[in-house]
Amino acid sequence: MKDFVHLALALAVAFGGTHYAAAQDSQKGHGAHGSHGAAASAELSAGEVKKIDKGAGKITIKHGKLHRLDMAPMTMVFRVSDPKMLDRVQEGDKIRFDADNVKGALTVLRMEVVK
Repeated sequence: MKDFVHLALALAVAFGGTHYAAAQDSQKGHGAHGSHGAAASAELSAGEVKKIDKGAGKITIKHGKLHRLDMAPMTMVFRVSDPKMLDRVQEGDKIRFDADNVKGALTVLRMEVVK
């Protein structure tokens, strides 16, 4: 069931949907009282952009614990699900992001710059 939930979340994020967050809130017994923004932000991990390779569609991130991947803090290279994400960040930016294993490649699904 947990794998199904992760797959559903990845698809929802990839296609920009927010219906999954509502379904997840209702499963937790919060119904319509939950905040989609708060739920999404709680799942994001902190990181710092170390390198951007637009040609390869990759980003190097020094990150904290990645809960979804059960991964300790480290610096590593990720693919991005949408190459346009790389246009919104610069080396040195502090970010919050969500990543998952997509077809065997660790991939950033969502990313936002911390201001």
